[in-house]
Amino acid sequence: MTYWNQEIETMDPVRLRGLQSERLVKLVHYVYEKSPFYKKLFDEKGIKPEDIKSIGDIQKLPFTYKKDLRDTYPTGMFCVKNTDLVRIHASSGTTGKPIVVGYTQNDITNWAESLARGFTSVGLGKDDILQISYGYGLFTGGLGAHYGSERIGATTIPISSGNTERQLSLMEDLNVTAVLCTPSYFSYLIEVAEKEGRSLKNNKSLRVGIFGAEPWSESLRHRIEERSGIKAYDVFGTSELSGPLFTECPEQNGMHVWADMFIVEILNPETLEPVKDGETGELVVTTLLKEALPLIRYRVGDLASIENTVCACGRTHPRLMRLTGRSDDMTIVRGINVFPGQVESVLMKIPEVSPHFLMMIERNGELDDMTVQVELNDLASDKVEDYNRLISRISHDLRTVLTLSVDVELVNPGTIPRSEGKAKRVIDKRKF
Repeated sequence: MTYWNQEIETMDPVRLRGLQSERLVKLVHYVYEKSPFYKKLFDEKGIKPEDIKSIGDIQKLPFTYKKDLRDTYPTGMFCVKNTDLVRIHASSGTTGKPIVVGYTQNDITNWAESLARGFTSVGLGKDDILQISYGYGLFTGGLGAHYGSERIGATTIPISSGNTERQLSLMEDLNVTAVLCTPSYFSYLIEVAEKEGRSLKNNKSLRVGIFGAEPWSESLRHRIEERSGIKAYDVFGTSELSGPLFTECPEQNGMHVWADMFIVEILNPETLEPVKDGETGELVVTTLLKEALPLIRYRVGDLASIENTVCACGRTHPRLMRLTGRSDDMTIVRGINVFPGQVESVLMKIPEVSPHFLMMIERNGELDDMTVQVELNDLASDKVEDYNRLISRISHDLRTVLTLSVDVELVNPGTIPRSEGKAKRVIDKRKF
């Protein structure tokens, strides 16, 4: 097993928790002194820095929210002066004001360090060639992966998203060994390559894919690996925290959260109490080392579970298990919570259909109707009964998982729009 920083990555859990306590205490004093936002928040809650003596006191601290970042737009939560910033990223702002995130040089260094550990854990190093197919610019995905790649000494191809033909050509011509992009876009790359008769399975150099920026299922992982011959790994991050941060290791059993840099809590969204290891709840993160924009008990909005046992790879840091979706990705149909990931998990077990689908939700009178458009892999059959049988199977399996009856519509290959970034899975036409 190869480590980037073996001493830290395999640190005794008791020592690791002690380090978290030390850094949490320092963080609380830092934000209270440097940030008018945090000083006001703490004062309103009757909290003084001296009240926090260890990680065991973390539940005394207030939560922070995405709304706080928008309400203090653009830099009201920053803890440093503009002269200390070396980088600014921002979200798209499609649901309101964009979220602006600043970085000091130490923030950038720690971001790259986090990814260097993850990339090394899946066997990447200075002999590898990484094709970064996440978007560059204000979006954190491309540049985050880029600096992690350079940190481990790999050759980096900053191709960004889009231009699929060029992506495939460079992948072959430059003997790329790893690709980083959204899982839906890589599925599209597989599809285009197969149509052109140059299956990615025939690419002997390509062996690793690191996919994130959208929820994806274990079933899609198996489909990707089967059709491309690579090992597919999950990566997690958000713009507010620093973009991509944590990856799986070769065990493919959870993303290692570097506990020397972050404290992760999984809370019951209703009671806000911690759930047991392995139980699903809302992800809450505290950044221990960020200087420009520290976040304390930040409610990310993702639904996940955590595993604190030592991984078979030897790493002692907690593992964030596969995310089941975002609370804001969830839609309610006839009183039932529905996530796109649930639909994907069903479809990926059916070989006749592709990973591409759309959930169309409309209101018919007082009731909600949901139609799932499912794209066929091919048009191998011309028999109506075959298609009816497939529709019945999909409908049955979806009803079993969703506990909800939905309509299923089969559409021709290539019908559903492809995305170079995050896939759009839900079109909600209801008027509330």
